[in-house]
Amino acid sequence: MTTALITHADCLTHVTPTGHPERVARLEHVLHALEPLDLRRVTAPLAAEDDLLRIHPAGYVADIRDARPDEGFAQIDGDTFLSPGSVDAAFRAAGAVVRAVDMVLGGEAQNAFCAIRPPGHHAERETAMGFCLFGNAALAAKHALDHHGLRRVAVVDFDVHHGNGTQDLLWDEARALLITSQQMPLWPGSGRPDEDGAHGQIVNIPLAPGTGGAEMRAAYMAQAFPRLRAFKPELIIISAGFDAHQDDPLANLNWSTADFAWLTAELCALAQELCQGRIVSTLEGGYDLNALAAATRAHVQELIKAAT
Repeated sequence: MTTALITHADCLTHVTPTGHPERVARLEHVLHALEPLDLRRVTAPLAAEDDLLRIHPAGYVADIRDARPDEGFAQIDGDTFLSPGSVDAAFRAAGAVVRAVDMVLGGEAQNAFCAIRPPGHHAERETAMGFCLFGNAALAAKHALDHHGLRRVAVVDFDVHHGNGTQDLLWDEARALLITSQQMPLWPGSGRPDEDGAHGQIVNIPLAPGTGGAEMRAAYMAQAFPRLRAFKPELIIISAGFDAHQDDPLANLNWSTADFAWLTAELCALAQELCQGRIVSTLEGGYDLNALAAATRAHVQELIKAAT
């Protein structure tokens, strides 16, 4: 079995204003770091409208389409911008996670990494925010549940910012376990432990500023891994944000590249134990270009090891 790398050049046409942290160079650095690795490279399709309607209402999808500028930028909120290529990029990003789920559940790949932008885990049901337009990780979960008929899917989000969008989109979904660690306090301000979902199926793990790898590992071993074992997912989806890295400029956690490799390896081992090794991972944050490239490469290398 192999690890699939799913991406598309359209994701490079989502341009943001000069100085914006979520910039084209992020994906360029990621793709360059992954270039030497032994991956099955797959072109991301455009998401079908019906796929997006699993998580967003039709009016919201239409509003995103209509907001696309003919030139320059359209501003959705204080942090989120559209350029002429942004809508196609967002549809490719959503299409990538759908294709990844299809490949992994169809036996075409052991696991998959979606190298895409814009990211997705801040996009709520009817609100684009935090650089995000569509809820990619939640879409992957709903596609696995509704289209493939899985009974239990887990989403693990280790981005430094709370995945408020994924939480909103999966709040009422008893078939989806969401485990998310995040620095607190930090934007967007959500992610308290008592935000546990309509069915108690959401696990928020707040981490204080300055938290390093040892504390992170202890928190995951105490809180995340036991919940995953108890839930017995048939697929694990990872929101892979690398902005908890000690070099990242937008937050204050102190994880090393080796910490991301450890966490990925542990999740791969759990996937092997619980769900035949099936993992779909999608890129979220990470804003120091060198740290992002190194941590993403370490993450994907662990996926490759698990697939061989």
